[in-house]
Amino acid sequence: MSQGTLFVVSAPSGAGKTSLVRELIESLDGIQVSVSHTTRAKRDGEVDGVNYHFTDAATFEAMIERGEFFEYAKVFDNYYGTSREAAQTVLAAGQDVILEIDWQGAQQVRAQMPDAVSIFILPPSRSELERRLASRGTDEHAIIARRMRDAISEMSHYDEYDYLVINDDFTTALQELQSLVISRRLSISLMSERHAPLLATLLSQAPGVE
Repeated sequence: MSQGTLFVVSAPSGAGKTSLVRELIESLDGIQVSVSHTTRAKRDGEVDGVNYHFTDAATFEAMIERGEFFEYAKVFDNYYGTSREAAQTVLAAGQDVILEIDWQGAQQVRAQMPDAVSIFILPPSRSELERRLASRGTDEHAIIARRMRDAISEMSHYDEYDYLVINDDFTTALQELQSLVISRRLSISLMSERHAPLLATLLSQAPGVE
């Protein structure tokens, strides 16, 4: 069985990454989002093993010591990380895996998995990004301004990625993501491995043919 592909998807808050990835995995077979580990408390409606693998700080730090994470970070006193074993098990089964992580995590993953395909998602304009961030609730102007600063910092790393998708029209952006996944699946390296018996048959000489 051929190995699946690891897709790394990053975006600033407000670019629509989560919605796009959700629709992507619902529209294509054989691809799933990696479930991260975290030490933050479980929120209402969240399910362990579905939204996150919830664990305590001591367990998480022991996993760090054993080198079990592709990438990890500490955000607002809570750890978040991607288990290498969990992702590689799915990849070995021939399934594609998506990691939704920031640019720092993406750098860590690329250093370990040079064959990973990385995609950055951008909003169509700064004004639209600010509108999306402001429409999330009744946050104070200072909070929105901080989110904008964080988003600009994140966006400055777009050129470290393999592909760039601009989420102006949702349907178009989704089709572009689908195309990236499908084109990767049709690459010579993967198709040669996946269809080795067919290729051998097609290229074999028929009896009596020189």
